[in-house]
Amino acid sequence: MRFYLSGHSDFGNRGCEAIVRSTVEQLRTAFPDCIVLVPSRMESLDRVQWPDAEDRGVRFVRRLKSPHNKYWRHVQNLPLPVVKTLGWPFPLDRRVKEDMATADAVLSVGGDNYSLDYLLPSLLVAQDAYAMRTGKPVSLWGASVGPFSAVPEFERFVTKHLARMSFIGARESVTYRYLTEQLGLGNVVQVADPAFGLTPEPVDVEEFWPANAAGVVGLNLSPLITRYRPKGEDRSVLLDEVTKFVKEVAASGYGVLLVPHVVPLTGATKNNDAFYMQGIIDRVGSLDSVRMAAPRLNAAQLKHVLSMCRFFIGARTHATIAALSSGVPTGSIAYSVKAKGINQDLFGHTNYVLDTAMVSAKSLSELASKLVAEEEPIRERLASAMPEWRSLAARNVESLREVLRQAA
Repeated sequence: MRFYLSGHSDFGNRGCEAIVRSTVEQLRTAFPDCIVLVPSRMESLDRVQWPDAEDRGVRFVRRLKSPHNKYWRHVQNLPLPVVKTLGWPFPLDRRVKEDMATADAVLSVGGDNYSLDYLLPSLLVAQDAYAMRTGKPVSLWGASVGPFSAVPEFERFVTKHLARMSFIGARESVTYRYLTEQLGLGNVVQVADPAFGLTPEPVDVEEFWPANAAGVVGLNLSPLITRYRPKGEDRSVLLDEVTKFVKEVAASGYGVLLVPHVVPLTGATKNNDAFYMQGIIDRVGSLDSVRMAAPRLNAAQLKHVLSMCRFFIGARTHATIAALSSGVPTGSIAYSVKAKGINQDLFGHTNYVLDTAMVSAKSLSELASKLVAEEEPIRERLASAMPEWRSLAARNVESLREVLRQAA
């Protein structure tokens, strides 16, 4: 069997890497000796992140790209209803189509590609639609979807597209209800993010582990959250507030470990957690109790690092998934349905979710206080829930197996 992972680009985002790694692990368990075609922006750099990928059935292939993508996304963002429904009017890369043609099924990964977080996903929709037209089963793999209600013309367009998929694995109940109740789709399966099943990889933490007396609080901050701050706010305000919180935590006896989860493999500074959080290190000064995890670590190694933290607060969804699935009391800094939906499903509430626009030294301190006060109940809940959630993560594969059985 051969599977093609559409929607993936590279391992710079360790969340994308976590999805791919865990998906490959699940596929190889269900379909021994299967081959998984993983698109790559720069194969040589991805191989460094995952040296034994080929031994696990991974074959890196050309990623989907187009010189028209950035231009077309901005055109479709104009207030012209007709352009929202035009889809992708340009040809797809012939070589990408050739790679997909060798696959038995296409799995659309990425977590939240089918959303408005990155403008309209027309190029990805076109790729998945092409695969369907050529007779390939296409599934949306453990994802959050939408909502697209802010762009009703595109919502109607993408609903028809989603209805043609073999199945949609909704990784949280907010997405599930949106797809089934608002869009009326009948091909939706409630699952969990595949990364809940990611196997951690032990790594030596001595070079960056902070000094501490009470344990280590992990913290992840993303430069993306500045988009959701008050309009006109100076970039330094958020860093100053977080730095104040970090100093308070360190003064109370905890170590603080800054954990970058998106670090471009090319070394680019744009959308780079390590580059952004260096601003906190610079403000804190020389404190042995405040350190940053090595930016070079891969997704499985970062999960091991996060499992060693006593508490964690993170803005990157898959950083929080790595911590939660390791049993660590975790707070989520949220800007979309992803964190809210996962927390609601896991805890029955969103008490450990902090809206991005509300991040301050005070609000972070209040969130941390909740985690400390409720540490034991949270750990007990995670310990009891994780076996079920790992089974939910594997439900993607169960649904795929049924699709392939019916197609045989």
